[in-house]
Amino acid sequence: MERVEELCHERPSGHAMNRPARLAVGVVSAGRVGSVLGAALARAGHTVVAASGISADSHRRAECLLPGVPLLPPDETVAAADLVLLAVPDDVLAGLVSGLAATGAWRAGQIVIHTSGAHGVSVLRPAAEAGALPLALHPVMTFTGREEDLQRMAACTVGVTAEPGNEAAWNVGEALTVEMGAEPVRVPEPARPLYHAALAHGANHLVTLVADCVDLLAGAGIAHPERMLGPLLSAALDNVLRHGDRALTGPVARGDTGTVRKHLDVLTDQTPDATDCYTVLARRTAERASAAGLLSRDDAAEITTLLEGPEDS
Repeated sequence: MERVEELCHERPSGHAMNRPARLAVGVVSAGRVGSVLGAALARAGHTVVAASGISADSHRRAECLLPGVPLLPPDETVAAADLVLLAVPDDVLAGLVSGLAATGAWRAGQIVIHTSGAHGVSVLRPAAEAGALPLALHPVMTFTGREEDLQRMAACTVGVTAEPGNEAAWNVGEALTVEMGAEPVRVPEPARPLYHAALAHGANHLVTLVADCVDLLAGAGIAHPERMLGPLLSAALDNVLRHGDRALTGPVARGDTGTVRKHLDVLTDQTPDATDCYTVLARRTAERASAAGLLSRDDAAEITTLLEGPEDS
Protein backbone atom coordinates (compact mmCIF):
# COMPACT_ATOMS: atom_id res chain seq x y z
CA MET A 1 0.00 0.00 0.00
CA GLU A 2 2.69 2.45 -1.03
CA ARG A 3 0.15 5.05 -2.13
CA VAL A 4 -1.43 5.04 1.33
CA GLU A 5 1.89 5.23 3.11
CA GLU A 6 2.63 8.47 1.27
CA LEU A 7 -0.39 9.99 2.97
CA CYS A 8 0.50 9.04 6.52
CA HIS A 9 2.38 11.59 8.60
CA GLU A 10 3.18 11.25 12.28
CA ARG A 11 2.69 14.48 14.16
CA PRO A 12 3.39 15.48 17.74
CA SER A 13 0.31 16.51 19.70
CA GLY A 14 -0.46 20.20 19.27
CA HIS A 15 1.61 20.64 16.12
CA ALA A 16 0.41 21.43 12.61
CA MET A 17 -0.47 18.43 10.49
CA ASN A 18 1.27 17.82 7.18
CA ARG A 19 -0.96 17.93 4.11
CA PRO A 20 -1.77 14.56 2.50
CA ALA A 21 -0.85 14.03 -1.13
CA ARG A 22 -3.35 15.31 -3.70
CA LEU A 23 -5.98 12.67 -4.35
CA ALA A 24 -8.51 11.77 -7.02
CA VAL A 25 -11.81 11.65 -5.11
CA GLY A 26 -14.93 9.66 -5.97
CA VAL A 27 -18.17 10.48 -4.16
CA VAL A 28 -20.84 7.79 -3.66
CA SER A 29 -23.37 9.38 -3.50
CA ALA A 30 -23.95 13.10 -4.10
CA GLY A 31 -26.47 13.56 -1.30
CA ARG A 32 -26.47 16.33 1.26
CA VAL A 33 -23.39 15.01 3.08
CA GLY A 34 -21.45 13.56 0.15
CA SER A 35 -21.73 16.64 -2.02
CA VAL A 36 -20.60 18.95 0.79
CA LEU A 37 -17.65 16.80 1.85
CA GLY A 38 -16.66 16.34 -1.77
CA ALA A 39 -16.69 20.11 -2.20
CA ALA A 40 -14.68 20.53 1.01
CA LEU A 41 -12.04 18.10 -0.27
CA ALA A 42 -11.93 19.94 -3.59
CA ARG A 43 -11.49 23.21 -1.76
CA ALA A 44 -8.55 21.63 0.07
CA GLY A 45 -6.83 20.91 -3.24
CA HIS A 46 -7.98 17.38 -4.05
CA THR A 47 -9.72 16.60 -7.35
CA VAL A 48 -13.22 15.17 -7.41
CA VAL A 49 -13.10 13.01 -10.52
CA ALA A 50 -16.52 11.34 -10.34
CA ALA A 51 -19.72 11.16 -8.33
CA SER A 52 -22.76 8.95 -8.35
CA GLY A 53 -26.34 10.04 -7.93
CA ILE A 54 -29.70 9.11 -9.38
CA SER A 55 -32.24 11.56 -7.99
CA ALA A 56 -32.90 15.01 -9.39
CA ASP A 57 -31.76 16.48 -6.07
CA SER A 58 -28.41 14.67 -6.39
CA HIS A 59 -27.93 16.08 -9.88
CA ARG A 60 -28.79 19.57 -8.65
CA ARG A 61 -26.35 19.34 -5.73
CA ALA A 62 -23.61 18.03 -8.00
CA GLU A 63 -24.12 20.91 -10.42
CA CYS A 64 -23.90 23.41 -7.58
CA LEU A 65 -21.20 21.97 -5.32
CA LEU A 66 -19.28 19.70 -7.70
CA PRO A 67 -19.43 21.60 -11.00
CA GLY A 68 -18.03 19.76 -13.98
CA VAL A 69 -17.79 16.43 -12.12
CA PRO A 70 -19.24 13.57 -14.19
CA LEU A 71 -22.03 11.50 -12.65
CA LEU A 72 -21.19 7.82 -13.06
CA PRO A 73 -22.44 4.51 -11.67
CA PRO A 74 -20.94 3.62 -8.25
CA ASP A 75 -18.51 1.01 -9.59
CA GLU A 76 -17.12 3.43 -12.18
CA THR A 77 -16.86 6.16 -9.56
CA VAL A 78 -14.85 3.82 -7.33
CA ALA A 79 -12.62 2.72 -10.20
CA ALA A 80 -11.65 6.32 -10.98
CA ALA A 81 -10.74 7.29 -7.43
CA ASP A 82 -7.80 7.15 -5.03
CA LEU A 83 -10.11 8.24 -2.21
CA VAL A 84 -13.66 6.89 -2.21
CA LEU A 85 -16.22 8.73 -0.10
CA LEU A 86 -19.24 6.59 0.72
CA ALA A 87 -22.00 8.94 1.88
CA VAL A 88 -24.98 6.60 1.89
CA PRO A 89 -27.61 5.73 4.54
CA ASP A 90 -26.49 3.51 7.42
CA ASP A 91 -28.55 0.49 6.41
CA VAL A 92 -27.33 0.62 2.81
CA LEU A 93 -23.62 0.82 3.58
CA ALA A 94 -22.74 -2.84 4.26
CA GLY A 95 -24.52 -4.10 1.15
CA LEU A 96 -22.91 -1.43 -1.02
CA VAL A 97 -19.38 -2.25 0.19
CA SER A 98 -19.92 -5.99 -0.28
CA GLY A 99 -21.53 -5.51 -3.68
CA LEU A 100 -18.62 -3.41 -4.92
CA ALA A 101 -16.22 -6.04 -3.61
CA ALA A 102 -18.08 -8.70 -5.58
CA THR A 103 -17.48 -6.72 -8.78
CA GLY A 104 -13.78 -6.31 -7.99
CA ALA A 105 -14.12 -2.54 -7.67
CA TRP A 106 -11.80 -2.14 -4.67
CA ARG A 107 -8.05 -2.10 -5.14
CA ALA A 108 -4.92 -1.87 -3.04
CA GLY A 109 -3.79 1.66 -2.21
CA GLN A 110 -7.24 3.24 -2.17
CA ILE A 111 -8.58 5.09 0.84
CA VAL A 112 -12.20 4.20 1.53
CA ILE A 113 -14.14 6.52 3.83
CA HIS A 114 -17.72 6.27 4.97
CA THR A 115 -19.63 9.04 6.73
CA SER A 116 -22.00 6.94 8.84
CA GLY A 117 -22.06 7.75 12.53
CA ALA A 118 -23.43 4.36 13.50
CA HIS A 119 -20.65 2.26 11.93
CA GLY A 120 -16.94 1.95 12.56
CA VAL A 121 -14.46 0.52 10.07
CA SER A 122 -15.49 -3.14 10.33
CA VAL A 123 -18.27 -2.49 7.81
CA LEU A 124 -15.51 -1.70 5.28
CA ARG A 125 -13.78 -5.06 5.72
CA PRO A 126 -14.48 -6.23 2.12
CA ALA A 127 -12.61 -3.16 0.84
CA ALA A 128 -9.81 -3.63 3.38
CA GLU A 129 -9.38 -7.24 2.30
CA ALA A 130 -8.70 -5.94 -1.21
CA GLY A 131 -5.90 -3.74 0.18
CA ALA A 132 -7.77 -0.47 0.70
CA LEU A 133 -7.35 1.66 3.82
CA PRO A 134 -10.68 1.88 5.72
CA LEU A 135 -11.71 5.02 7.61
CA ALA A 136 -14.90 6.33 9.19
CA LEU A 137 -15.27 10.12 9.18
CA HIS A 138 -18.58 11.24 10.64
CA PRO A 139 -19.21 15.00 10.57
CA VAL A 140 -21.09 16.03 13.71
CA MET A 141 -23.31 18.47 11.88
CA THR A 142 -26.62 18.57 10.03
CA PHE A 143 -26.37 19.47 6.35
CA THR A 144 -28.76 20.96 3.83
CA GLY A 145 -26.64 20.20 0.77
CA ARG A 146 -26.14 23.88 -0.01
CA GLU A 147 -23.04 26.03 -0.21
CA GLU A 148 -23.44 27.46 3.29
CA ASP A 149 -22.69 23.98 4.66
CA LEU A 150 -19.06 24.48 3.66
CA GLN A 151 -18.87 27.28 6.23
CA ARG A 152 -20.44 25.03 8.85
CA MET A 153 -17.56 22.60 8.43
CA ALA A 154 -15.29 25.15 10.11
CA ALA A 155 -17.38 24.98 13.28
CA CYS A 156 -17.92 21.23 13.55
CA THR A 157 -16.05 18.19 14.74
CA VAL A 158 -15.63 14.92 12.87
CA GLY A 159 -15.68 11.56 14.61
CA VAL A 160 -12.67 9.66 13.23
CA THR A 161 -12.35 5.88 13.47
CA ALA A 162 -9.53 3.76 12.08
CA GLU A 163 -8.32 0.23 12.69
CA PRO A 164 -6.97 -0.28 16.24
CA GLY A 165 -3.20 0.08 16.45
CA ASN A 166 -2.84 1.56 12.96
CA GLU A 167 -1.58 4.99 13.97
CA ALA A 168 -0.78 5.90 10.38
CA ALA A 169 -4.41 5.35 9.41
CA TRP A 170 -5.64 7.48 12.30
CA ASN A 171 -3.29 10.23 11.13
CA VAL A 172 -4.68 10.06 7.59
CA GLY A 173 -8.22 10.45 8.90
CA GLU A 174 -7.23 13.37 11.08
CA ALA A 175 -5.27 15.06 8.28
CA LEU A 176 -8.18 14.85 5.85
CA THR A 177 -10.54 16.20 8.50
CA VAL A 178 -8.29 19.19 9.18
CA GLU A 179 -8.01 19.84 5.46
CA MET A 180 -11.79 20.04 5.23
CA GLY A 181 -11.70 22.69 7.94
CA ALA A 182 -13.12 20.61 10.81
CA GLU A 183 -11.74 19.34 14.10
CA PRO A 184 -10.97 15.59 14.34
CA VAL A 185 -12.00 13.63 17.44
CA ARG A 186 -10.95 10.00 17.79
CA VAL A 187 -13.86 7.60 18.39
CA PRO A 188 -12.78 3.98 18.96
CA GLU A 189 -14.83 1.36 17.15
CA PRO A 190 -16.53 -0.06 20.29
CA ALA A 191 -17.70 3.43 21.25
CA ARG A 192 -19.44 4.17 17.94
CA PRO A 193 -22.95 2.88 18.83
CA LEU A 194 -23.19 4.91 22.06
CA TYR A 195 -21.50 7.91 20.42
CA HIS A 196 -24.05 7.92 17.63
CA ALA A 197 -27.00 7.29 19.94
CA ALA A 198 -25.99 10.34 21.99
CA LEU A 199 -25.75 12.57 18.94
CA ALA A 200 -29.03 11.35 17.45
CA HIS A 201 -30.80 11.68 20.79
CA GLY A 202 -29.66 15.29 21.07
CA ALA A 203 -29.92 16.59 17.51
CA ASN A 204 -32.79 14.58 16.07
CA HIS A 205 -35.04 14.63 19.11
CA LEU A 206 -34.32 18.31 19.65
CA VAL A 207 -35.86 19.01 16.25
CA THR A 208 -38.94 16.98 17.20
CA LEU A 209 -39.21 18.74 20.56
CA VAL A 210 -38.87 22.23 19.09
CA ALA A 211 -41.36 21.45 16.31
CA ASP A 212 -43.84 20.28 18.95
CA CYS A 213 -43.31 23.51 20.90
CA VAL A 214 -43.93 25.58 17.77
CA ASP A 215 -47.17 23.69 17.16
CA LEU A 216 -48.31 24.14 20.77
CA LEU A 217 -47.70 27.88 20.67
CA ALA A 218 -49.45 28.17 17.33
CA GLY A 219 -52.38 26.28 18.85
CA ALA A 220 -52.45 28.84 21.63
CA GLY A 221 -52.84 31.56 19.03
CA ILE A 222 -49.26 32.87 19.25
CA ALA A 223 -48.14 34.51 16.01
CA HIS A 224 -44.62 33.67 14.80
CA PRO A 225 -43.83 31.23 17.64
CA GLU A 226 -40.34 30.62 16.26
CA ARG A 227 -39.43 34.22 17.13
CA MET A 228 -40.49 33.61 20.71
CA LEU A 229 -38.64 30.30 20.99
CA GLY A 230 -35.40 31.32 19.28
CA PRO A 231 -33.83 33.44 22.05
CA LEU A 232 -35.18 31.18 24.82
CA LEU A 233 -33.93 27.93 23.35
CA SER A 234 -30.61 29.44 22.27
CA ALA A 235 -30.01 30.61 25.84
CA ALA A 236 -31.03 27.24 27.26
CA LEU A 237 -28.66 25.41 24.91
CA ASP A 238 -25.79 27.76 25.72
CA ASN A 239 -26.42 27.44 29.46
CA VAL A 240 -26.52 23.64 29.54
CA LEU A 241 -23.35 23.35 27.45
CA ARG A 242 -21.62 25.72 29.88
CA HIS A 243 -23.11 24.63 33.18
CA GLY A 244 -24.65 21.16 32.77
CA ASP A 245 -27.51 20.29 35.13
CA ARG A 246 -27.05 23.57 36.98
CA ALA A 247 -28.78 25.19 34.00
CA LEU A 248 -32.06 23.39 34.77
CA THR A 249 -34.94 25.80 35.36
CA GLY A 250 -38.72 25.66 35.23
CA PRO A 251 -41.50 24.14 37.31
CA VAL A 252 -40.14 20.59 37.44
CA ALA A 253 -36.68 21.66 38.64
CA ARG A 254 -38.34 23.99 41.19
CA GLY A 255 -40.78 21.37 42.45
CA ASP A 256 -43.87 23.38 41.38
CA THR A 257 -46.25 20.43 41.33
CA GLY A 258 -49.34 22.58 40.81
CA THR A 259 -47.93 24.10 37.63
CA VAL A 260 -46.90 20.70 36.28
CA ARG A 261 -50.43 19.43 36.99
CA LYS A 262 -51.86 22.31 34.95
CA HIS A 263 -49.50 21.48 32.09
CA LEU A 264 -50.61 17.85 32.10
CA ASP A 265 -54.28 18.82 32.19
CA VAL A 266 -54.12 21.21 29.25
CA LEU A 267 -51.90 18.93 27.16
CA THR A 268 -54.12 15.92 27.78
CA ASP A 269 -57.19 17.96 26.88
CA GLN A 270 -55.90 19.80 23.81
CA THR A 271 -52.80 18.02 22.43
CA PRO A 272 -52.69 14.45 23.77
CA ASP A 273 -50.01 13.47 21.24
CA ALA A 274 -47.51 15.70 23.08
CA THR A 275 -48.44 14.52 26.59
CA ASP A 276 -46.36 11.35 26.63
CA CYS A 277 -43.24 13.22 25.47
CA TYR A 278 -43.77 15.95 28.10
CA THR A 279 -44.24 13.33 30.81
CA VAL A 280 -41.14 11.33 29.94
CA LEU A 281 -38.92 14.41 29.69
CA ALA A 282 -40.35 15.92 32.88
CA ARG A 283 -39.64 12.70 34.77
CA ARG A 284 -36.07 12.65 33.47
CA THR A 285 -35.71 16.35 34.38
CA ALA A 286 -36.82 15.57 37.95
CA GLU A 287 -34.25 12.79 38.18
CA ARG A 288 -31.42 15.02 36.98
CA ALA A 289 -32.50 17.97 39.12
CA SER A 290 -32.64 15.74 42.19
CA ALA A 291 -29.23 14.21 41.48
CA ALA A 292 -27.76 17.71 41.02
CA GLY A 293 -29.15 18.87 44.38
CA LEU A 294 -31.56 21.35 42.79
CA LEU A 295 -34.69 19.47 43.80
CA SER A 296 -35.33 17.95 47.21
CA ARG A 297 -36.02 14.24 47.49
CA ASP A 298 -39.58 14.88 48.72
CA ASP A 299 -40.35 17.30 45.89
CA ALA A 300 -38.86 14.89 43.37
CA ALA A 301 -41.05 12.07 44.72
CA GLU A 302 -44.17 14.27 44.53
CA ILE A 303 -43.43 15.31 40.95
CA THR A 304 -42.70 11.71 39.94
CA THR A 305 -45.93 10.45 41.49
CA LEU A 306 -47.89 13.08 39.59
CA LEU A 307 -46.17 12.21 36.32
CA GLU A 308 -46.71 8.48 36.76
CA GLY A 309 -50.44 9.06 37.02
CA PRO A 310 -53.09 7.21 39.01
CA GLU A 311 -52.89 3.94 37.06
CA ASP A 312 -49.13 3.48 37.44
CA SER A 313 -49.06 4.65 41.06
